[in-house]
Amino acid sequence: MTQEEDIAAEAAAETSGPTHSGFVALIGPTNAGKSTLVNRLVGAKVSIVSHKVQTTRAIVRGIAIHDNAQIVFMDTPGIFKPRRRLDRAMVTSAWGGAKDADLIMLLIDSERGLRGDAEAILEGLKEVQQPKILVLNKIDRVNREDLLALAAAANEKIAFDRTFMISAENGSGCDDVMDYLANTLPEGPWYYPEDQISDLPMRQLAAEITREKLFLRLHQELPYSSHVETEKWEERKDGSVRIEQVIYVERDSQKKIALGKGGETIKAISTASRKELSEILEQPVHLFLFVKVRENWGDDPERFREMGLDFPK
Repeated sequence: MTQEEDIAAEAAAETSGPTHSGFVALIGPTNAGKSTLVNRLVGAKVSIVSHKVQTTRAIVRGIAIHDNAQIVFMDTPGIFKPRRRLDRAMVTSAWGGAKDADLIMLLIDSERGLRGDAEAILEGLKEVQQPKILVLNKIDRVNREDLLALAAAANEKIAFDRTFMISAENGSGCDDVMDYLANTLPEGPWYYPEDQISDLPMRQLAAEITREKLFLRLHQELPYSSHVETEKWEERKDGSVRIEQVIYVERDSQKKIALGKGGETIKAISTASRKELSEILEQPVHLFLFVKVRENWGDDPERFREMGLDFPK
């Protein structure tokens, strides 16, 4: 048993009664609110959120403790009809996460319903054997009759074990989901120490934070294929940390957009990212951002490994 497993076992032993643990794959169409929900259920930011579709690229694991259960949420990329190599890698990652989980949670945007990608996901779920629950999100924007009709339509296609109606934004209904998962996941020791909330390395989380700020600032102007890597991380004697990151784009025109007039855009992105990283790390952060052109990086296997994705042939 590793030291990490020893710590997890000791934490679990301190609780009263048998412990439960397991992996819950959160799948759904793009922009259904998966990352917002994972952050809500974990109680901390472990997955980036933006209005841009396909923001989540690889599986991010967020770890929550509820009663005697440790619930490991797998925030998967949104499932959609892939057009490029990166798209295919993301969709493959999402379905792979679903098949590796103890339980699958399908999140549907109540406003959009079963149109488009949601219909295709329901078809795909018929081939997956794990227990499944349906979660209808954004219920505060839809009337009750339409919600009930949506739940009935989805359950006609798949025999879900339970259906929940929630708002990931304000937390409505989320406690019911946590109670159900805590009681449903198998009995067993915890996988992670009690105070660990994610398995994402800090260098990678820092890159994801900056990518979120990039998308929030340049929502429509910059392609979602832009990529951020943390290239240097230096803990300094004064208790601060120096971080150097590179934003990779595919063309010179995109580099100009990311920099902005007089460097105004990149400064705003750096300020927003540095502020959030300082709060997460609880120490001063000196963040330096660079923008580089790397043509056709979407065909580079090394970039896929950096993102935690398998390179599709």
